[in-house]
Parts: sequence; structure tokens; C-alpha cells
Amino acid sequence: MRAFLATRSGVGVVQDVAPPTPDAGQVVVAVARAGICGTDWKPLSAMRRLSLMSDAITIRELREEDAPVIAAAFQALGWSKTVDQYEKYARQAVEGTRQCFVAELNGQFAGYCTLLWASAYPPFRDVGIPEVSDLNVLPTFRNRGIGSRLLDAVEEAAAARSTKVGLGVGLYADYGAAQRIYVRRGYLPDGRGIMYANEPVEPGAYARIDDDATLMFIRSV
Repeated sequence: MRAFLATRSGVGVVQDVAPPTPDAGQVVVAVARAGICGTDWKPLSAMRRLSLMSDAITIRELREEDAPVIAAAFQALGWSKTVDQYEKYARQAVEGTRQCFVAELNGQFAGYCTLLWASAYPPFRDVGIPEVSDLNVLPTFRNRGIGSRLLDAVEEAAAARSTKVGLGVGLYADYGAAQRIYVRRGYLPDGRGIMYANEPVEPGAYARIDDDATLMFIRSV
């Protein structure tokens, strides 16, 4: 028979289970329709909130010794991330050209995000708008509010020097979740159209849809 089961905190699924066997004096009722009552949804969603609250999310500045840990975590997923990249981020943080934040969940590396004080995108750079750059959360730690906490950190840092912050987001499906997150946080397109390697794609031109093809967004902080 089909049944709705709460499999873990805040998560329920419909799946096949063994039919119940009635004891003496009991009957099994055939169910024609089923739904989730508000009184059922409230404790289910509360379980999700309690689970998130029990997770200890720590946001801190990147350290040079984080480089091999971060690189190994993403290399295990088949991503092209090197120790040199994160050592460079650490050096840039010391130099003051980039601010870097690391997220840990219960002491385990979960993701990172950086803020470029001088954007490579001329419309941002020319008016001193810092750019959110390279937000990454490991897949096993997504949907726990870690990306939002990292964005909170970089936006707070940006607000110390600017009234606005910007970012670029890719155009293909892998960026779909990021596109939606940024819109929910109040980011809007800057109105200059599609960019490729920070240069505008002119009407009628062809551009390869890869990581260099972006739409630039901006919001007040």
C-alpha cells in the first residue's frame, strides 16, 4: 500500500509499505483520498527548523592552511579546483584586494565565498562597487542555509565600503539555483545585457555559453 512517511527531519515521502494487520476487534479502512493537514505540516516543518538550529554553522575568514582542505573537497567531486587557487585567495586577502569567507558545519568544511574589492567588470569597478565572486557550497551541505550565511557575510563586508554590491551569474542550467537565490535576495540585472568575459555581447553577435557568459546583477546594501 502507499503511505506518506516522515523519513527524517523536515522531509516526507510517499512510498510502498506493508499493509497493516488488524488485531482482534480492529478493522483496516480503505483510504480513497489523502492529504496533509495543517496540523501535520506544522510539526513536520518545525522538525526541519529544529534540525537547522541544531547544526552549528560557522562563518570565518579564509586561512592559508584551508587551501588543501578546500581543494581536496572539490576535487573529490571531479571539479577543477587547485590548492594554488585558494592560496592565491589567502594572499589576496592579506593584500586587501579580496575578502574571503569559509563556512563550516559542525566543524567540517562546507563552502566558501569571496568579495572582490576591485571588480574586473568596468561598470562596477569604475564606481567602486565590490563584486561577490566564487560562491560554492558542497552539494552534501546545500539547503541548510549555508549559502545565505556566506552571502550575509560578504554583503555585510561590502556595506562597510559601498552602498551597493554586484555579482555575475552564469546563463546555463547549472546556474539556475543561484539565479533564483540572488533574485530572492533582492539582486536585479544591471540593465547592460549579457556579458562575455566582462565585455558586452552586441546584438546579433554569437557567444559561447560557458562560465564566461554572464548576466550582471546589483543590489543595495
